[in-house]
Formats: sequence, structure tokens, C-alpha cells
Amino acid sequence: MRALMQDWSLTLDKIFDHAARWHGEREVVTRSVEGPITRSTYADLHRRAKQVSHALLEAGVKPGDRVATMGWNSDRHLEAWYGTIGIGAILHTLNPRLFPEQIVYIANHAGDEVLLADPACAPLLAEILPQCPGIRQVVFLSEEAPETPFPAQAYEAWIAGRPTDTPWGGFDENDAAGLCYTSGTTGNPKGVLYGHRSNYLHAMMTLQPDALNLSARDTVMLIVPMYHANAWGVMYSAPMVGAKLVLPGQKLDGASLHELIETEGVTYSAGVPTIWQMLLTHLKETGGKLTTLQRVTVGGSACPESIFRTLHDDYGVDVIHGWGMTETSPLATVSVPSPEIADLGFEAQLPYKLKQGRLLCNLDLKLVNDAGERLPHDGKTFGRLLIKGPTIASGYFRAEGGEVLDDEGFFDTGDVSTIDPEGYMQITDRAKDVIKSGGEWISSIDIENIAVGADGVACAAVIGIAHPKWDERPLLIIEPKPGAAPTREQLLTYLEGKIAKWWMPDDVAFVEKIPLGATGKINKLALRETFKDYKLPSAQAAE
Repeated sequence: MRALMQDWSLTLDKIFDHAARWHGEREVVTRSVEGPITRSTYADLHRRAKQVSHALLEAGVKPGDRVATMGWNSDRHLEAWYGTIGIGAILHTLNPRLFPEQIVYIANHAGDEVLLADPACAPLLAEILPQCPGIRQVVFLSEEAPETPFPAQAYEAWIAGRPTDTPWGGFDENDAAGLCYTSGTTGNPKGVLYGHRSNYLHAMMTLQPDALNLSARDTVMLIVPMYHANAWGVMYSAPMVGAKLVLPGQKLDGASLHELIETEGVTYSAGVPTIWQMLLTHLKETGGKLTTLQRVTVGGSACPESIFRTLHDDYGVDVIHGWGMTETSPLATVSVPSPEIADLGFEAQLPYKLKQGRLLCNLDLKLVNDAGERLPHDGKTFGRLLIKGPTIASGYFRAEGGEVLDDEGFFDTGDVSTIDPEGYMQITDRAKDVIKSGGEWISSIDIENIAVGADGVACAAVIGIAHPKWDERPLLIIEPKPGAAPTREQLLTYLEGKIAKWWMPDDVAFVEKIPLGATGKINKLALRETFKDYKLPSAQAAE
């Protein structure tokens, strides 16, 4: 017997329709590409998104066609986003921080036809467009188009005078809505194809109190880039509840972010650890305060304990660890306290807050060994982390990578993790980064997060170096703070008692700058290449 409920497709255009109709006067504030702060509303942006839809239809874009964007967080980017998915086309967010050859591969593999880009990307486009014959139209997300060696239009002229009533929707909720490529640290990047239904469900899942806990009473500053996995889903969840949005554009330095937080009354934000470290450095140097910010979600890489402590102790800001990946839409776990943990003080809560957290509803996790056998959730046993659910990829675009699910339909995340009896998951490493020493695993992430709290350390990374007796031993790589000169002995002494003795790095190396990937994570691949011939003192003694 079927239920007697109305048939209401979960398509993403309905989210922006709702925001415009029921939260129409809520502000969307942007640091524009032209420089000044601009103010708009959901109702204004909805009308302009409809103009984008009309322009795309006139350009010959059909449902299922890929429309690419290459830009930072702005109101125009938001309009282009919904204007694309509203007519059933697929929004493909390109990451301008990738290597040009990667962008060329991704754009061609995706089959992009129209590209909307920030004017700052013009030099990059001049380099890549001759190698991307499928892109037949370029529009710059600005009032005026920069001078370029290729034909291009300015966004404002492109949508000017177009109708604001272009029809949206009318397609299946399982149709594709968005396309985002993995970073491709091994092999070519792979495309993750999101659906309307999957993104709609993801937004509803992340709004829960035990997740991002967003509401119409929040002012949300979206720091995580829109080109990275739907900006952690906030592109949908914030309009869904009518939260005020603050979009910082390309200026993500500590001073610029602090200005927006204070002037706009930001209560919630989300970003990678390096962003919060820059903000804290600025606050320390200037004596600045955070008078409205209540909580931030940190993800993309494990957050050092020092950031948790400083934001909590000095500024009264709650730090919420989140975990996910491009293939998980992306948010999957959030480290919010269970009732038992919530009754504890901050010091007792901290070990749990440092973990990646508890699973969102509608998803399932398991740990397995290399033979695919399930492992216990005892908080001690390391295993490969697999995940399953309606917001998890079942394969990659154009079937790249072949079959990606196991016999039970779980996706292998590539992470090595533990899960404790309370359900808190903790990433201990990427499977390709874990250090295997004497048959046991050493977590590079744990060592990094402790080492970055030492005096004079700006960034810390740990990689495995070949060892004749132990197979691999950890090398600690340090990027000192400007003007600081920490020593090997100081750092190793700092680690004593904080990690297992057999985890202690065999040596410490210092670099001017630790390389970061396009999404702000430490580029272990580059570090392994740099130190491929490195000889540990203990290895030389064992030879």
C-alpha cells in the first residue's frame, strides 16, 4: 500500500525558491571583485539567478550540459550556481588553485561548454583555453570584462535586461546537479557527480543540532571555497533556513576576515585549520576581539589542539571538528558532544572534540583490515574506513576508477581510522600516508597536531622514511614561524610523554615552507619527493 502523500521532488531549485519567498529580505553580503562591500538579499539574488538561467538557455545550454565556474565566494557566483542547476544543467566548480595541466584535463574530461570565472583568473584562462576546445563561451563574474586574448563577456552585461521568471525544475530528483573533481594526488583527478536528491538530503542532514546547527538566526560567513565540494554543503543549507550569508571573496587574510566577522556580526563560519591559524595570528598581533562569533566548523585536515584551546580560552568560540571528502558530499561526521560528554568540562571534552566525530543520520561506517574483515569499534584498533549512504558516491564520472564499492555497498575512503565505543571516529592517517614501522602503524596526523603546538612552529608535517630494520621511521618536518629558530632537541623534548616512545621521530628537518595542496592540505606527495633520498641517523647506524 502506497502512502497518501503529495509527490514533491527533492530538487535544489526549491531551496532557493524557498529562500526568496520566505526569507527574501535576508542579506547576502559580499566583498566584491571590484573591491567594495556589496549588499543584496535572497530575493534579489533569486531574480538575478533567473536571468542567468535565461542567458544560459539562450546560449544553447540544455539539461545535463556542464556549466563551469572558476571563482571565489561571491553573490554573482551564488547566482550563477542556482541559475545553472535551476534549469537542470550541471554546475561544475573548477578549482583555480590546481596546476594548469590539471585544470585542462578536468575541463575536457567534464565536457564543459560555458565558463563563468572571476576576472583574477584571466591570466590562467589565457593559458588553458587554447587546450580546452569544448569551452565555447566565457563570462567574467564582474561589471567589466578584463582585456584578454580570447572572446569574453562581462557578467552584468550578459544578464542585463533578461527575464526574471525563467521556469525552474520539472526534472527528476535523481538527475545530476553538480560535478566536483578530487584533487588527484594519485593519478588523474576523478569526477564526483552529485544529484539533486543527494545534495538536498545532505543539506537537511547537516542542519541538525548535532551537525552544523544552522538557523535563520545565524549570520554565516562562508570561508570554505565554493569550488570545493559544495562549500561543505553550506551553499544549500544556509539558504534552506534563511541564514544571513557573508561571502569574503578572494581576501582570506586574517585582517580581512576579522573585519567582516565584526562588522557583519558573524555567528558561525567554516574553514580549514590554516584559515583559523591566520585569523588567530592577526588577533594576537593586533589585540583584536571576536565579539559575535560563537562557533566554527573545522575540516579538510585534522585541527591542531592549539587552535581549539586558543579559540575557546581566549575568544569563547566553540570549535567543531567535521570530516568528509568530495565523495561524501562532503560532511559525514561531526564531533559534537554526546549527552555523557556534554556534562564534562572543556578539558575532559577536548580528547573527543579532537576526533572527527559521530556519524550523521542516514549513513553507516565500518572499519576493515586489508582482507576486508570487520574490525571492532574499541577506540584502539586501526582499520580502513568505509562508508555507505545516499550522499556517498557510487562511482566516478565516466566510470573512471572502475568499481568503487565493496560487496556490501561501502565506499573505501582511503583513510585509516579508529572508532570508539561511544561512536567517535578518529582519522589516524590516509592509507597512503600511514607510517608502517616494524609491522605497526604510526599516525603521522597525531604527531603533526602535537608538534604544531611547540614554540616557534608555524606548520608541521610527518612522513615515513625508509629504514633497513623497521621498514619506515617518522621524519618530522618543521616550518618555523617568522623570526623563530626552534631546534631539533627542543622539538623532540616537547614530544616526550605526549606520544608513544616508538612513535618518536627519528629526526627533524626544517624547511622554509611546507607545501600545501590546492585545498589547503599538506602536500605529502611533494614532501616525499623532496626527502626521497633522506638518510635518517638511525638508518645509517643500522646499516
